[in-house]
Amino acid sequence: MISACLINEDDSLSIIQVTPKEPLPSDVIWLDVNQPDDEERQWLETLFVEDVPEEDEMDDIESSSRFRVGPDGVHILSLFPQRLSNETRGVNMSFTMRKNLLISFREDDISIVRLLRYYIRHNKVEIRSALDILLKLQDLKVDQLSDLIEDAYSTLEETSDQITDDTHVDETLEELVNQEELNSQILQALHDTRRALRFIRKTFESSIDDRQGRTLDEVLNDIESILPHTSFISNKINFQLEASMGYTNQKQNSIIKIFSVAAVVFMPPTWIASVYGMNFKFMPELSWYWGYPLSIGMMILSAAVTYFFFRKKGWL
Repeated sequence: MISACLINEDDSLSIIQVTPKEPLPSDVIWLDVNQPDDEERQWLETLFVEDVPEEDEMDDIESSSRFRVGPDGVHILSLFPQRLSNETRGVNMSFTMRKNLLISFREDDISIVRLLRYYIRHNKVEIRSALDILLKLQDLKVDQLSDLIEDAYSTLEETSDQITDDTHVDETLEELVNQEELNSQILQALHDTRRALRFIRKTFESSIDDRQGRTLDEVLNDIESILPHTSFISNKINFQLEASMGYTNQKQNSIIKIFSVAAVVFMPPTWIASVYGMNFKFMPELSWYWGYPLSIGMMILSAAVTYFFFRKKGWL
């Protein structure tokens, strides 16, 4: 699916759907390509000198692959967080900027793109050029990452109350692992966005106006202010994981301690029962009239003495 953002004569914006059978309007400043089919790819190749990026090519991590200047213009691969249920994963989005046209490629439905299109339709964003769209997408991404960090703080407050709750141990550990993965995704996206913005500033240095320069500075400052929170969250997650595992080990040790003490307490009675369970012919106690109650009493007394000895030592 291909959609185009047009800038009208009155500087307002509109979004239309584009098909390969129609010519591309001259006033397009943003061409958004989402999961193109074969026909759309063939049509897009007529607009490019280079090949249309494939999905596997959009996962490169080298700087030379993610940020470069080519025959078709400036190419940027940018990582966007995508929230699916309780999981968050990074989705790469490819941008090609040439003159006043931004062409974006994506293989997933990215929520930030939907949000920007909503703002454009309702005139809630100031867009004057293709570069404004690219900067606004990065700005919205940083805002979303900030929201994810706030959600992480709230979640960790809940998990901290559940560490000593035996009925939620598995759920707590699973949630902490998910939060660690989320924090890694946030950190990766922040670093990637910072690299992208620095590349944009360096590449478009001669064409960036004061308003766009301020936007760049604000977003970069937001990133620098958010990054320390990821370290704090990571430390808090590790602390809660260690505390949860320590509490679990303590409970297990208490159970093992009970079994160990029980084994020691019943060791003397077991020894007495074993002695009188022998099948030797000459055992004088076998002919005693009070032999049976005496042996039972010895077993009870030996177990009681061992038990009270452990209590006095504070081992119980």
